[in-house]
Amino acid sequence: MTARLGVEGLDVAIGGRVRVRSLSIAFEDNQSWGVLGPNGAGKTTLLRTLAGIHPAAAGRIELDGRPLAGLRRRDIARRLGMLTQNTRFPFDATCLEIALIGRHPHQAGWGGERREDVERARRALAAVGMEAMAERSCTALSGGEQRRLALAVVLAQDPGVLLLDEPTNHLDPAAQVRVLDHLWKRSHAPDRTQVMALHDVNLATCYCSHVLLLFGDGRWRAGTTEELLDEANLSELFDCPVRAVSDGRQTVFAVAGAPRG
Repeated sequence: MTARLGVEGLDVAIGGRVRVRSLSIAFEDNQSWGVLGPNGAGKTTLLRTLAGIHPAAAGRIELDGRPLAGLRRRDIARRLGMLTQNTRFPFDATCLEIALIGRHPHQAGWGGERREDVERARRALAAVGMEAMAERSCTALSGGEQRRLALAVVLAQDPGVLLLDEPTNHLDPAAQVRVLDHLWKRSHAPDRTQVMALHDVNLATCYCSHVLLLFGDGRWRAGTTEELLDEANLSELFDCPVRAVSDGRQTVFAVAGAPRG
């Protein structure tokens, strides 16, 4: 495997039950992947497995052509960053101080933050629309602001591979668009790729070049967004009728619920 992040024969299990079986896939440079599936299908656990946090039941993972299992955590953190689903800040600090946590893997020993680290942290805050909140306490933030701050930490880390678990959680529509616009542009910079677990299929149609569909029983399908996102695949994936609606410029998907009245 020569991909930025690659897996071969990967099994992902939760509580002894295999949710993803024999996954072989290459996440290449300049790709933005969306991971879609019903609740409990294994999206979060897959991302945790790709990050080396959750043990794989079988198979292997390579990061920049090297076995993930043989890398030190600091080396992994310089190349791969993960935004977890839940955001919690257990201590009081300014937003800038929190964003600087993302620079820790790049610092030598106890040398402290360099000017470059502070500049990167400020740019990360600006990318999520929080440049004016740099000196605000993280304990005074709303749920959506906390989510954006957590993303700023990962952006300040500046890894080649981003694993993002529901990056738009708690964000209003305008914030969703701003964050995903930035992530899309970032994924097209040199030596960058990203994998995002999403609930909103319509965000995947706009911001994912490829999708990985997880059915929760071990089955999966992977391919380009254009190839895989259609009524048939999504109806099967979510086990309910899904209808495509187009206005000639964009196609969106909606649950075709039973009519009332």
